[in-house]
Amino acid sequence: MKAMFLWWSLAILLLIQIVASALELEMLDYKSEHFTCSKGISNCTVKAGAVVLIPECAVDLEVQPVLCCRQGTACRPCLHIHLDIQPRNHQTASYMNVCYNVPELGMEICKILEFTVIPAALDGQATSKQAWLSLLLKDNAVSFNSQVTVYVCSHHSKVVLPSVDEVCSSAAQGVVEECDIPSFSALIDQESHEVRLQVNKADDSPYPLEMCLQHEVNGVCRTCKESTVPLHSVTPCMCFQVWWNKGDERSHRSISCPFRNHTELLQRNVWENVSVSVVQGQMNSGGAMLSWNLTAPCRVEAEVWPCQKGAGLDMDRCTELVAFRQRLSDDIWRENSRGHWLMPGVFEDVVLGLDLCVMVKGKNSELGPFCPIDSSWWHWRWSLLVLLSLMLAVLAAMCLYFLHGKLKRWAWEWYQKECGRLANRGHIVLLSPPDVDGSVSELVCELGSSLCAQGFSVSVDLWSRAELCSLGPLPWLHSQLQHLDSQGIRAILVLTQAAWERAEDWVRQWDQQGQQGKDIVQGVEKEEGGEEMEGEDNGLLQGLSSPYADVFSAALSCIKAEHKLGCAGERFLLVHFEAHSAKPPSSKRGLPELFQGLPMFHLPSQSQGLLAELAMGPTGPEAGIGGHRV
Repeated sequence: MKAMFLWWSLAILLLIQIVASALELEMLDYKSEHFTCSKGISNCTVKAGAVVLIPECAVDLEVQPVLCCRQGTACRPCLHIHLDIQPRNHQTASYMNVCYNVPELGMEICKILEFTVIPAALDGQATSKQAWLSLLLKDNAVSFNSQVTVYVCSHHSKVVLPSVDEVCSSAAQGVVEECDIPSFSALIDQESHEVRLQVNKADDSPYPLEMCLQHEVNGVCRTCKESTVPLHSVTPCMCFQVWWNKGDERSHRSISCPFRNHTELLQRNVWENVSVSVVQGQMNSGGAMLSWNLTAPCRVEAEVWPCQKGAGLDMDRCTELVAFRQRLSDDIWRENSRGHWLMPGVFEDVVLGLDLCVMVKGKNSELGPFCPIDSSWWHWRWSLLVLLSLMLAVLAAMCLYFLHGKLKRWAWEWYQKECGRLANRGHIVLLSPPDVDGSVSELVCELGSSLCAQGFSVSVDLWSRAELCSLGPLPWLHSQLQHLDSQGIRAILVLTQAAWERAEDWVRQWDQQGQQGKDIVQGVEKEEGGEEMEGEDNGLLQGLSSPYADVFSAALSCIKAEHKLGCAGERFLLVHFEAHSAKPPSSKRGLPELFQGLPMFHLPSQSQGLLAELAMGPTGPEAGIGGHRV
């Protein structure tokens, strides 16, 4: 309960301190540059004047920076000059020259103060405190963060006005014009054991909120993305800066060190994060030395000394070496990359051969001993690390050696499997249209080459001119199609306008010749009927312009025969080159009856569908994928 009461007390004090930070400068109402006098002085006036050297005058000078406001708002920095006068020789009428210098502007400005001392102020009963002058000086030359030196006779006083960031706080919102900054408070959350920074919701701004954390006022402020700090990390020297990020010099900051006056409550956090590194070395003179580096979140007041560590049963004891104790100096601390403060030190001319360590003692804490790390232990540790690395490297090499053989065998099996799969893709018969268009012939040859590259065995009538001449068109086609059932042969017909017209003429002649057409179909179904087929088919094939046209017409006869058996779509396919129109302009009907039911692919847009259809074979479960039946 006592600890909880202390933490709640600390939370209340934090809020009071943050609000009171703006009251470090006194706020005075100011209408004009006014000059006031004590009761012992009258006829007080002030006017601008030149520099007049008055070597000596009996006066006490006090200068204080204050905020001059108009009805509590629009506050600006100014100087409150207070003069305690000690008149001499019963002098009543007098004047005094007050000058001030601003090095940043390189100029000196003077005011002449004229006044009259009331005789009653000169009697023996009055004290010098009854005669005083007060000048409230507001000038554009006086600004935040400026250094001003005030001269009165041979007296001078130098003051440095606080910066805008130091003046601005939550209580200065709307009072100082430059203080467009967010106000915040630090609250301790006992349940989560953390300090939470809360920005006043009333401080609305279109600019993003930025915050940073620093240790000590002159420490580097590091950007803080989280609005909470673990309670065990809170230290008396911890400070926060909060501002609206306007992207220019107008981004003034609200600075607060809310834990500064609570050292006793938070000092334990400081000492729990103190660390000391110790190294034995040798001086240039040959003597032994013990150097140390003390690191802490805040600059601490402490003493350090070397000690000799015991052996055996007394190994937990460390006996101090006399005449080596040192106090930490305030001017040697430097900040490290983690934001903590580091103090270096050394003990010179220590005795060699002793097991020396370092002890640290603060106001209520004693830490240590901190001893040098045994170099032999480090050597053993690095040797072990190198040995483990070598073992891992050898093990990895052995694994790679065994895996190499397995991978090689796996790759070879995969290669053989792929080669076998490609070799068994089947045979393709690619038939040209009956016309002799050169561009179409090139596309037919390219299609044949592409199918060969995919692992198919391809026969193209354009590539078999010698066989066509020696065997004749019909025997050549029969020789290519005779093993269709056993080897998965498929025939591809290229559909062009000429092929379309040829198919329509062929169907028309079939219908006209009747029984002759039936004899033609029966002749195609015969296994060795090439010569007989050629005789019976004479009427339908007459007038053809090339042997490829004869082959195309013979293929139409085969398609008709397969239609009778109901399997034409499994053995014949149509391809249409998108660069050439397939339907003749004079044709008003759909696809010729002979081609209906056959899978058709438009190239090149449906090339993948054609390959998939050919790869699955004529009896595949999804014949016709990628194209459509017409």
